[in-house]
Order: sequence, then C-alpha cells, then structure tokens
Amino acid sequence: MSSNPSTVEQSDENGTTRRDFLYIATTAMGAVGAAYAVWPFIHQMNPSKDTLALASAEVDISAIAPGQSIKVMWRGKPVFVRNRTEKEVAEAKAVDISNLRDPQTDAERTKPGHEQWLVMVGVCTHLGCIPLGEAGEFGGWFCPCHGSHYDTAGRIRKGPAPLNLEVPDYQFISDDRILIG
Repeated sequence: MSSNPSTVEQSDENGTTRRDFLYIATTAMGAVGAAYAVWPFIHQMNPSKDTLALASAEVDISAIAPGQSIKVMWRGKPVFVRNRTEKEVAEAKAVDISNLRDPQTDAERTKPGHEQWLVMVGVCTHLGCIPLGEAGEFGGWFCPCHGSHYDTAGRIRKGPAPLNLEVPDYQFISDDRILIG
C-alpha cells in the first residue's frame, strides 16, 4: 500500500504538525471571541452611576448633643450616629468581652480620640429589622420584632441576633463632620 504524500503530515523536530498549530490558533481565537461576547453581560452587573453616587454620605454632627442620636440613610440603609454620654462610654468599656456572643471591645467599634461617637448600620443582624434606640435591657438598642438587645456600643447582648450591629467604614473629616463610606 502506498502513501499519498499530500495526506501524510509532516512534523517538525518536536513532533508538532501544522494541524496542531491550527487547533491551537482556532481555540485561542474562540476563547477571545467568547470573552468579547460575554463582556457586555458581565459589565451590565456593575452598579449604576446613581448607585455609586450614594457610596458615601457626609454627616454634620455639630448639632448632636451628648445622649442624642440621629438616623441618616446610606446605601439605602439607616445608619445610627450617636453622641454617647461619658456614662455610656464607661459602661461600654467596662463590659467583659469574654461574655459576648460577638466579642468586640468598645475601642474596636469607635475611632481613637472620638470614643463618644458611635456610628452603626441600623439593621438588626437577625432578620434585618430596624432596632429602636435607647431601649432594651442594656440601654442601647432593642429590636422589637424578635427581642434582640444591643448595648451602648451596639454589641448583641441578648436575643436571637448572631452578630453586633455593623460599623460601616467612616472617617472624621473635621471635628463636626464625618464621611460614611
């Protein structure tokens, strides 16, 4: 049986043929084409410009007296900003964190030099309800829906909530203004 020279593939010294090159080139072009076709679908999942505009909120805290709280909206969620009294700060610092379900010191939940200011997302960590301020057994926040009690540092002390109230990223941009987000 004789071989036709046109059907016999010639290979180089590494044993690769022209057909191997064509397979690799076709696969690479297919992958690039698939990525190019899928990119618009992935890109449309990015947040819109109006959502990105809500990424931060500047809050004037100059009118909040010691013992008062305000609620501001940030990213569609309520944020509690509280100017704690010296007594509330002392109570929060005196808590033995080994007894807490979600152990965090008061210092971990506030900014150095601004310990009287507490900034927290006002959403219960149990089922997403909005707790009431200055209520509950520990003088902090109370979620009436399922009975979670938070202390003056927003730490869970009693009830079904598994975690402390979330502290968002924030910074003091002056003595009377904070930037959340």
